[in-house]
Amino acid sequence: METNRQKKIGGVLQQDLADILQGEVRKNGISNLVISVSKVNVTSDLSVATVHLSIFPQDKAAETLAAIKSNTKLIKHDLSQRVRLQLRKVPNLTFFIDDSLDYIEKIDNALAAKENPIENRELLEKRRKS
Repeated sequence: METNRQKKIGGVLQQDLADILQGEVRKNGISNLVISVSKVNVTSDLSVATVHLSIFPQDKAAETLAAIKSNTKLIKHDLSQRVRLQLRKVPNLTFFIDDSLDYIEKIDNALAAKENPIENRELLEKRRKS
């Protein structure tokens, strides 16, 4: 369970990382690319922050994530300049793709299709007792 301090630091990091990433997209003149920071989880010792990114369009997500991971040190430096008065040490950043929107869309499509598992229970896999 996250403490209030972890939540506050995660919120600060989330806002500043979103500004940094969107600023880089605008500065490099990349069009038709949206990067949003959906969640930042900070470990209890505040040494590692896992950053969940939503990247649109989805087909550019893998290459964008690879570019972000290769520039992690520069991103951390920019972040440290922004939060230097709030944090003594900036946590190490690890980036992941947030696939929750794809998961929600997949569920919506399954419920809208003819093969709705709620209406037709035979489509569900039987639970095995072990």
